[in-house]
This record gives sequence, structure tokens and C-alpha cells, in this order.
Amino acid sequence: MSGSCKYIFVTGGVASSLGKGIISASLAKLLQARGFSVTIQKFDPYINIDPGTLNPYEHGECFVTDDGAETDLDLGHYERFLNVPTSQANNVTTGRVYQSVIDKERRGDFLGKTVQVIPHITDEIKRRVLLLGQTGRYDVVITEIGGTVGDIESLPFIETVRQLRWDLGSTNSLVIHLTLVPYIAAAGELKTKPTQNSVKTLLSYGVQPDVVVCRSEYDLGKSIKEKVALFCNIQPDQVIQSLDASSIYEVPLMMKKEKLDEVVLRRLELNQPQEIDLQRWETFLKRLQNPTGSIRIGIVGKYVELKDAYKSIAEAFVHAGAELECKVNISWIHSESIHEENVDDKLHSLNGVLIAPGFGNRGIEGKIIAVKYARENNLPYFGICLGMQCAVIEYARNVLGLKDAHSSEFSNSAAHKVIDLMEEQQEIEEKGGTMRLGAYTCHLEEDSKAIKAYCRKEISERHRHRYEFNNNYLSQFNAAGMKTTGKNPEKGLVEIVEIEEHPWFVGVQFHPEYKSTVLNPHPLFVGFVKAAMQRAKTLKEKQPA
Repeated sequence: MSGSCKYIFVTGGVASSLGKGIISASLAKLLQARGFSVTIQKFDPYINIDPGTLNPYEHGECFVTDDGAETDLDLGHYERFLNVPTSQANNVTTGRVYQSVIDKERRGDFLGKTVQVIPHITDEIKRRVLLLGQTGRYDVVITEIGGTVGDIESLPFIETVRQLRWDLGSTNSLVIHLTLVPYIAAAGELKTKPTQNSVKTLLSYGVQPDVVVCRSEYDLGKSIKEKVALFCNIQPDQVIQSLDASSIYEVPLMMKKEKLDEVVLRRLELNQPQEIDLQRWETFLKRLQNPTGSIRIGIVGKYVELKDAYKSIAEAFVHAGAELECKVNISWIHSESIHEENVDDKLHSLNGVLIAPGFGNRGIEGKIIAVKYARENNLPYFGICLGMQCAVIEYARNVLGLKDAHSSEFSNSAAHKVIDLMEEQQEIEEKGGTMRLGAYTCHLEEDSKAIKAYCRKEISERHRHRYEFNNNYLSQFNAAGMKTTGKNPEKGLVEIVEIEEHPWFVGVQFHPEYKSTVLNPHPLFVGFVKAAMQRAKTLKEKQPA
């Protein structure tokens, strides 16, 4: 095998949301299963520096890496499929590229030259494309280009791909173009014209795709593949169909059946180190598709209209459910819809409730009411980030008797700020990239639910927040029964709270969902699902025969 890194570029056409990230992750999984070291990066054409300041309704979930990068949610797919951490280098935006070039111009790095898109912007994109490949850690780097070919925003990225094809050579780089082949019901036909036009647009920018992946509801058949191949200047075996799947985790096996990985190996002249090994992946899929039981979990959040806002949480339940051979059905509950009069109607049929993370005051009281219901009715409870903070506020109000307890994020005039702004955050005014971000160590207490789940005393988890448990109230909570069972050893910050006598009541300040993968379901999600399964079993046994 050649010692040089190979580069694969994935572009999209016809329509957005066709699944470039899933195709990229699926191909990476197949190459990884053949023994290659693979990573994936996402280049986003928007001008924001990162998704950190974007509303979840705008962009879905903001995924956080170990090194504290706030990134596109597709990086979550990359990690879940490959079981390998990503980093700051794996997600680059137009904003970050332009910021870097402008900073260089201000320093005088360009020696007075006129700064232009070509070559200065494209050179910076090129530098970032090659960065991961130059580490020596990877055989293949897959670069997903966000947006759709033809968009003004993505033109510099496509131009960079054109330049890199010449720089790298035909056996060291490859372009995969993902398009749509729609079915027109009135005509009763699959139509290839959108794909033809999309490829024609890509060709007009000087980029010839090596592989065309066609999303479709129906099997393309030999004749459609030959037609696409003819109009797109490729061979029929380089036309890959990607049919709708019931689960994203089926896509790697679908791409294997279509021989996408074999086409890529051949075009890049990659010698195969080993036979493909997808045994663990196939075992996961069998468990996922053949559950022996089911439960219903309520996710209470403020962005539930857009499921991608909680993508990693939803996928973590898929991983944990498959591990336990249990189908986890999710009820999405808007926190603004919950009040004292209807909370029983909304939650009594659930086997567990998770309070989702978020920012801002909207829907907070609904979350706190849901926490109280779960605590008082022995309903398994899992609070993540803001979900932990809501649990602390509820306990302070209704158990400690601190009636006006609140977070200073929502009420700076509250007498009892049981959740307060971190000391180092007091003077910060800029919002982007200034939170407590990335992986931090946490020490677990003996005999806690957390240590039983993790089976080790020291863990590392990812964070994204500004506000913390106020340690001035530490002794009051521990004395009353809400134990602080996980702490950051450097600063003594509370990371985990639990209620001892409750079947499963755990709140965590970090985001465990970011580290859950197909091959390593997160232990806290597994523990929570186990508790919910026990709840379901107990309720079933109590039902009259």
C-alpha cells in the first residue's frame, strides 16, 4: 500500500439533505472494516465561524469534540460510525477560512498583495483539506462539501477540489457526487434529468465526478444506471444507488452490496490490507432489528419540532436499546406544553423521562414540573446539562424549601442561585466559543449509580455550558438526599447529582450523548434504559390478569 494519503471528496446536487454525511460515514466504515485508517471532515459554506451561536432550529444540534470544537452535527455521525474521535480540524466553515485569511492580511503576511478568492481563499481551504492527511495517521481522508453544487456559497470549495485533483493526481483523489433520482408518480417513472443537470453544473466548474450516488425511493435498474453513466462520463458500475433505509445504520451494508468500496479501492489503486470485517456491525443491526421488548421514553425539550436538535440523544437511545435488545420508542414533549394540571396525562404512561439540554428561559418551568413528577413518582429520570440544573432547582424548591431557588441564567434577582455563572465566565461578553467546552475529567463516588454504570472511578466527558452547580449549597443537598456523586478534580465543580432512594434519578452537567457510538453505547444511556425496562416490567406485573 502506498505511504501517501488518499483523498475523497463528497459533493451533493439537486437537493439538500440527501445524506452526504451518511454516505461519507458509510464509505469510511467500509474502508475501516478493510483495515484502512480513515477520517472524515466537513466543510460548511456558511459564514458563521462555527455552529456554536446558531439556533438549533436553524442548524440542528451543535456537536462538541474532545478538544472543545463546536461543530456540525455530521461529525456526530462520523464518530458514531467509525468509533474514532474527531477534532477542530474535522469541521471548517467559510467564516473560519475568511477569518484566517483576513488575520494574515492584517499581519502583513501577503506583503501588500491584493487578497483574492483565488489563490488566497482557495489556498487556505486547500491547506485545511490536507492538514489531517499530513499527520501520517490516516490512509484515507474523506472531505464532505456542505451545501449543493450550484450554490454561490460553495463555489470556493468546489474550485479548491478542482485544483486539488491536479495537485494530487487521479490515483490519489476521487470525487463522489450524491444526487437525487426522483420518482414522478403521474408519469410512473424515475427521472434522471436532475442528476444529469447537477453533474453538468459540476463539470462546468471543472470537476468530473468519479462516482455518482443516486438517492431514490425505487430500484434504479440496469437501464437507469447505464443512462446516468452515459450522460455523466462514467462506467455503469460507478453509478451507485442509495435507496431509502429504515435506519441509517443499514446504509454501510447497502453500500457494500452496491460495491461502492470496491470501486473506490480500484480507482485509488489501494491495496486491500485485509478482508472486510463487519461482524460487530452486523450483530448490532440484528439486535436493532429484532428487539425482544420495548419501552417508551419521553424527551422533554424546547426544540422538539426539529428532531435534529437532539440528534445525538436520539442516536444514543438507538445504541443503548440495541445493546439491551430493546426497542426505545421516543415521545417528543415540548416543555412549554407541560403544567401542573396536565403533567400526569403527559408522563404517566412513560417508562422514563429525559430532560434535554438547551439555553434560555423559555419552557424552563415545564421542565421543572416534569422533574418533580419523575422524582415523586419513582419514574426513571435522566437530566443532561440544563436537565441536571432543572433537577437541582426543583429539589431546592420542593425538598430544601428554598422556594425562590433558580439559576442566575434565568433570574439574577433570585435569593437562592443554586445554579450560578462560573467565575471565569463573569466578565465574558462574546458568546461564540467562550463556554466551558470539550472533555474534562470527573471523579465518581463509590456506590453511586454512575460508578456502577461506568465500572471505573475516573471518566472524561464533553461539556458545553456556562452555568454550574453553586457549591455554597453543596452540604444542604447532600444532607437532604440529593448526592453529588461526580466532581471535576481540578476545580471541584459538580458534574453528577443523584437521588439515593430513587430507582434511577441521575443528572449530569456534561453531554454523554456525544460519546455514544454503535460499538460503544454510552453506559449512562444503557443504565437509564435498563431502569426504564425494569419500570415497564413492574407496571406490567401490576396489571390485572
